[in-house]
Amino acid sequence: MLISFFCEILSKIKFVFMKHPDPCNHLSDYKLRHGTDGYKSLQNMFTPLNDGRIKIKLPETPPRCTHCSVPHHHKLYICLICRTLSCSSHLLSHARSNQGHDLAIDVERSELYCSSCVDQVYDPDFDNLLVSKLGSLSVAVVASDGVGSCGVRSSKKRRLLADSQFLVDRREKWSYPLGLRGLNNLGSTCFMNAVLQALVHAPPLRNFWLSGQHNRDLCPRRSMGMLCLPCDLDVIFSAMFSGDRTPYSPAHLLYSWWQHSTNLATYEQQDSHEFFISLLDCIHENEGKSKCLYKADHEECQCITHRAFSGLLRSDVTCTTCGSTSTTYDPFIDISLTLESAKGTKSRNSGEPSVNSPMMPTLSGCLDLFTRSEKLGPDQKLNCRSCGDKRESSKQMSIRRLPPLLCLHVKRFEHSLTRKASRKIDSYLQYPFRLNMSPYLSSSIIGKRFGNRMFAFDGEGEHDGSEFEIFAVVTHSGMLASGHYVTYLRLKGLWYRCDDAWINEVEEEVVRGCECYMLFYAQERVVQKAHKELSYQVISMADAFPFVDC
Repeated sequence: MLISFFCEILSKIKFVFMKHPDPCNHLSDYKLRHGTDGYKSLQNMFTPLNDGRIKIKLPETPPRCTHCSVPHHHKLYICLICRTLSCSSHLLSHARSNQGHDLAIDVERSELYCSSCVDQVYDPDFDNLLVSKLGSLSVAVVASDGVGSCGVRSSKKRRLLADSQFLVDRREKWSYPLGLRGLNNLGSTCFMNAVLQALVHAPPLRNFWLSGQHNRDLCPRRSMGMLCLPCDLDVIFSAMFSGDRTPYSPAHLLYSWWQHSTNLATYEQQDSHEFFISLLDCIHENEGKSKCLYKADHEECQCITHRAFSGLLRSDVTCTTCGSTSTTYDPFIDISLTLESAKGTKSRNSGEPSVNSPMMPTLSGCLDLFTRSEKLGPDQKLNCRSCGDKRESSKQMSIRRLPPLLCLHVKRFEHSLTRKASRKIDSYLQYPFRLNMSPYLSSSIIGKRFGNRMFAFDGEGEHDGSEFEIFAVVTHSGMLASGHYVTYLRLKGLWYRCDDAWINEVEEEVVRGCECYMLFYAQERVVQKAHKELSYQVISMADAFPFVDC
């Protein structure tokens, strides 16, 4: 399954594995019975937007799901047979209750979707119709992509081809910072693209790869014909900073990651946070370190993963009887935060968050909750050495050492083992663009515990480097099983929305109003140092691409 999928993606790399993936039978059946009549009947509803996308313009505003009558601002699908509007929750039930109604079109993104296969599908005839709406790419270009079978689960070729031409035509008008480039969706890979955009613009990682500290031409793993994910990242960094604005396809990286994380190698949407952790682990392993992220003796690892993201947490477990404390230290590469119990509210008319609502959770509140002392349950009694018996205790977390890059993960997905159900928390979160982490350091937390007295802690009294600036926000919109990831990047004081192949500048208010999932901060001194060290150069195409990705 992995090999056949990548055969289609990597057909232009002379890296052929096997035959093309099997076509979607539901689309094949639809084409036999209806041809392209369904596409043409919706032709007048396709509306090109200023950023190069095409969406379906519906008469009702806001559009509502036919089944639940709830307004939806993200995922709605229109049936190709009966034009019924379905949200993500009711799309499959509509197909099951109406035979032959498997195919629908994503209203917001104008992409064919098979509800029975639970995946995007590709049809050149559908692409021809949409590309003609842009008026910037001839039908012949799409027809020459080398894919003749209808319904191949693919990398959304129509969109990347159309957007490629659109981006090239408008490159001079954009004047976007070097390194800002769209990433093609290779079939439900927005989770990967969102994280890659953040990592490509993370100052230490960007300087590491652009300065040739992992050179793919000198890598021993690659010279032996082995897969090397850091080499694939080297190619991506070169491509992103080459000056080319056409969307890039990170197919080799996806394949390398699949080989490393075989349990996640599927057509289905994955979790961006899981991908982030897995990718850093893979970078660490490929640089010749031990397979575990941290050594038992906490010896400092010098790979780029840990130099950039590694910090140290302090855990104090205190006996409630005698007051003695047991302290342990654990390394971390990100911090997962629980949303406060107070839920964010939304405007009834617009569906946007009430930004000034006192009920909206805040990042500072989440960090306070993370470092707050909590009483442990009776099944977690401490074996107190002073008392010589098991006692009830309390636990408090704090940060002993901050990393240069701070990744804060907001827990939006809840999984209940008792109810055997999962849900997404849609609360909005207020977060600052400049973050002071000194209140959450061990020196501050322990100082408060002893009445704000000044104590000399071993390496824990330093507040230098506690000021952070935000540089990337990964967001999740939609439902738990069928959502979409988008990254917002802050470059030179401006915000840019990276939605797969599409890049556009947005206002600050748009970023503040999104459902943040991962927040990436960099120490102020790291940002300043990175700007001084990095001299941007346009990399030649021959140097950037030893092979051609599709």
